Amino acid sequence: MLIIESVLLLRQHIRRLRQEGKRIALVPTMGNLHDGHMKLVDEAKASADVVVVSIFVNPMQFDRVDDLARYPRTLQDDCEKLNKRHVDFVFGADAGGSVPPGY
Repeated sequence: MLIIESVLLLRQHIRRLRQEGKRIALVPTMGNLHDGHMKLVDEAKASADVVVVSIFVNPMQFDRVDDLARYPRTLQDDCEKLNKRHVDFVFGADAGGSVPPGY
């Protein structure tokens, strides 16, 4: 499992995989993974050659800054769960590297 924090690097991997004719599934999450997320990962693995799980806590989803600050961030635990499921890529960029200015 490869953990990627750069949009550019993820795009490079995806481009190569597409050129190889691979089917790619994305499971978008906000982290703090539970059994429901794992079911989505299992479904993605059943229908694609490569599975990417994104872990992105979008600050725009929170009305209050303190709610954002309290949102659980469990990246190490999440990665352990995903590694056991043989996920290919975890994309874990922060808002600064993922969201264009003004959004």
